Amino acid sequence: MHYKRLLNLKQDIHKKSLFLFGPRQTGKTSLLKEQFPGAPFYNLLLADVFLKVSQRPHVIREELQTRRGNVSPVIIDEIQKLPLLLDEVQAMIEEKKYRFIVTGSSARKLKHGGGNLLAGRAWTHHLFPLTTSEIKEYDFLRILNYGSLPFIYTSSDPERELAAYVGTYLQEEIQAEGLTRKIENFSRFLQVASLANGELINFSNIASDAQVPPRTVSGYFAILQDTLIGNLLEPFTATKKRKAILTSKFYFFDVGVSNYLAGRKNIRPQTDLFGKVFEHFLFTELKAFLSYTQDSRKFSFWRSASGYEVDFLIGDEVAIEVKGTTMVSEKHLTGLKALSEEKKLKRKIVISLDSVPRRIGDIDVLPFRDFLAQLWSGDI
Repeated sequence: MHYKRLLNLKQDIHKKSLFLFGPRQTGKTSLLKEQFPGAPFYNLLLADVFLKVSQRPHVIREELQTRRGNVSPVIIDEIQKLPLLLDEVQAMIEEKKYRFIVTGSSARKLKHGGGNLLAGRAWTHHLFPLTTSEIKEYDFLRILNYGSLPFIYTSSDPERELAAYVGTYLQEEIQAEGLTRKIENFSRFLQVASLANGELINFSNIASDAQVPPRTVSGYFAILQDTLIGNLLEPFTATKKRKAILTSKFYFFDVGVSNYLAGRKNIRPQTDLFGKVFEHFLFTELKAFLSYTQDSRKFSFWRSASGYEVDFLIGDEVAIEVKGTTMVSEKHLTGLKALSEEKKLKRKIVISLDSVPRRIGDIDVLPFRDFLAQLWSGDI
């Protein structure tokens, strides 16, 4: 099935070279081949291409010189396999004025191995799993259970595909790249981290459950971020009346991957598992929206030391609470009302399973489909 992706690189490539980062199988290669069908393409996952380029990095320069006319953009796929190639890319940008699109499913070697990040010569974009705006008549419960990686969303056996995806991640991204000495410890940590998805990070508790030292847990979370498998959500702390919690939350990049790791199945409304997975789903939509629209407002959450909480904030203007109920009432509004006493907010929203939009005081209660329609049309 073909999906029209929201991320359009055609405009930016006329101005500058680009990095495109995203977890494995989010569709980076397909996106680039669709938007730039005639571009020179070097996929470093292919053994013959990797061998050729690793032995003679300037072979790309030599091959490009045989092409007539404008050869830009030149696409190099999965740069984490050969980070030193970026030195040659920079030289060609400076000397030949070529434009490059360089993709990666991991930023760890580039960030920690002294890799050349092109020193401001490239802008960075990210590709995420499919969003609801990219799926015509999306299946809400399918996404909630299996996520929205393109090949898994359409699969007739999504559980088997998720198992293979996690296995490939552990084998190729973690073990093969030597990111941890003991793969069994990291595998155990993955499961524990998935059970704590969307919760405040407690290194001591996770370390105890995963049977590793707390310092190791901190390093493991860094690996998850560098390999693009998850994201920290930082706390909003600019409150005066109520002291804010300073601890971050962690969310996996995809609902289905998190569910598989944690052993969560048959997620339906009015079940114990639904609320947290519903919140995670909306996190992924908000994260992708802010990235694709290049919205620079900070994405955060708020929790006070006394227990008041708001699930998401966009900048210091929009506060969003997620409730897995079919009838939002005043008891669901305490977090938003408490934050309103601290900060003047332009908009306060509760996303729920309500059947129709309504308003309680100055708080909008939106069915999740209405909220997502407003979000992707730019009305939030």
